[in-house]
Amino acid sequence: MAFNYDKLYSETPNALGSPTDEFVRFFDELGMDRANVLDVGCGQGRDALFISRLGHQVTGVDLSPHGIRDLELAAQKEDLNITGIVADLAEYTPDRDFDVILIDRTLHMLSKPDRLDALARLIDHVAPNGWLLIADEASNMKDFDHIVMDHHATWTITYQKRGYLFCSRDRG
Repeated sequence: MAFNYDKLYSETPNALGSPTDEFVRFFDELGMDRANVLDVGCGQGRDALFISRLGHQVTGVDLSPHGIRDLELAAQKEDLNITGIVADLAEYTPDRDFDVILIDRTLHMLSKPDRLDALARLIDHVAPNGWLLIADEASNMKDFDHIVMDHHATWTITYQKRGYLFCSRDRG
């Protein structure tokens, strides 16, 4: 981890601020009750908490033990359905499929081979009719687009602008 987010989280409550607007809009329009959501690089839960407040079940994964601690404490206070996992994204593989996998400004922190490998592993765990939501450095989007489009499943890009790539996986 180039920047020490664990130190930041240990010293600063709500260090990364409010949820990402594009993700808020996506979940406002999702039209799915009780989706199973994987928030990759969740930190202290800026996205995971608001998603769970909407009634979705969230699993948050982050390298920072302090971030996961803060996420779980906030979830307990509000009785939210959130599970936290401390794991290195360069090695993490989900143990099940998810309706939505959200990756908010996390992949760029890995080396290029590791970030592409991580994305390839993660998209294998988007359920049919599920969603992949990525916010990251604009310079990485072309590579991410290739990983998704070369995947064995059929994907449709539903939202793409500088730094964002949202894709839906077809049924089969």
